[in-house]
Amino acid sequence: SILPSPAPPGLPDRFRMFRSCEWEVLERSLNILQASDFYWGPLSVGEAHAKLQQEPVGTYLVRDSSQGNCLFSLSVRMPKGPVSLRISFQEGYFRLKNWFSDCVVRLLELVVAGTRNNPLHFDEMGGTPLV
Repeated sequence: SILPSPAPPGLPDRFRMFRSCEWEVLERSLNILQASDFYWGPLSVGEAHAKLQQEPVGTYLVRDSSQGNCLFSLSVRMPKGPVSLRISFQEGYFRLKNWFSDCVVRLLELVVAGTRNNPLHFDEMGGTPLV
């Protein structure tokens, strides 16, 4: 499930400089994200984890990353509690582990489909696979 979002419209101004082709990818992806129910914008990791703590396992949200080298983070309610995973943006693609796409929403769709057969393992999840 997803945690519905109160994210305001408009593009964040905290991003680094991008080439015009990268900015087009980012802007299009942000517009799609802002139309979704799961983008929360500038939410801290603590706030994200607090919101997810009482939600069912598998509930997730996307928020702006507090790390300067990442644009977004995926926060997910796992059996032992919420975890956050960084979504990187390199050479016009958003990346999470071995998956990549030029759209954050499409990336999440790929991850959801891909983890059904091949669960993700991240150190942040303490050995618990993400399905």
